[in-house]
Amino acid sequence: MNPPAPSPEGDIWFSFLSIVLEGAPYLFLGTLISGFIDAFLPRQAMERLLPRRILPGIMAAGLLGMVFPVCECAVVPVIRRLLQKGLPLSYALTYMLAAPVLNPITALSTLAAFKGQDPVLMTVSRLFIAWLVTVVVGLLVSRVSARSILLERVLSANHAGHPHAQGDLRARCGRALGTAMHDFLDTGKYFVFGVFLTALFNTQVVVRPGLHDGIAALAGNDAFAVPAMMALAFVLSLCSTTDAFIAANMQGFSQASKLAFLVFGPMVDLKLLFMYASVFRRRFIVWLVCGLFVAVGLCALVWKIFFMA
Repeated sequence: MNPPAPSPEGDIWFSFLSIVLEGAPYLFLGTLISGFIDAFLPRQAMERLLPRRILPGIMAAGLLGMVFPVCECAVVPVIRRLLQKGLPLSYALTYMLAAPVLNPITALSTLAAFKGQDPVLMTVSRLFIAWLVTVVVGLLVSRVSARSILLERVLSANHAGHPHAQGDLRARCGRALGTAMHDFLDTGKYFVFGVFLTALFNTQVVVRPGLHDGIAALAGNDAFAVPAMMALAFVLSLCSTTDAFIAANMQGFSQASKLAFLVFGPMVDLKLLFMYASVFRRRFIVWLVCGLFVAVGLCALVWKIFFMA
């Protein structure tokens, strides 16, 4: 019996499964670490590590993701609790924006995803640009009153915070695994949806003669490709531990536009807007989104001048 002929639908599922199987272990590892942080790490530990002076404190807050890695899906509730415990707003916002990018799982997944595409340069550039942008945001926020940024119910919240996990080692490990399972299922649906759109894009859109020239023109001009990729990152709402596998497989787009995708997406996406709205005022969210869009786009274009000339 002769094997069936290749079909467009088969190409979609082959591309889909290849990206899922490559990226899913990093998603699982990231949520597992987040679960153990939730169960074992005292909240006051972060405050004790940060300097009290504004500039060193904000710079250190931008690097805390390397020590306390969380994805963007988990960082907003953590920040809300830290604010209630008295952590300065500028420190908390810097950590919130930087932590999804500046963590070991994101770095490892970026290295693996860009294998054969300057993986070290892309990984280091992603981490550095994210840190630089978030530090600038933190410094700007430090000059603004918290009342103009935070919602009234957040400002008036008591400082009791959420009780830390109690019980023996078995109970805490059970809580950690339960949290990891919840986070994996919650973030996995965004990852799977994003992978499917990427597979559809690579196997059905790019190869169409009528669309290929237009996409090639867009991808070949970074003045359009960079904002287009940031807009795509906003819509796809991917987890930072797996988005590198999506970007690396976006055929035809430059490294600069992929870098903008990787830096902007974990800071601002569709699902994060709803989470931000539970903490910040609407006007501040608009300014934050617009400011990050411009800052990340300019950094990606400047990066191209120095590294991709």
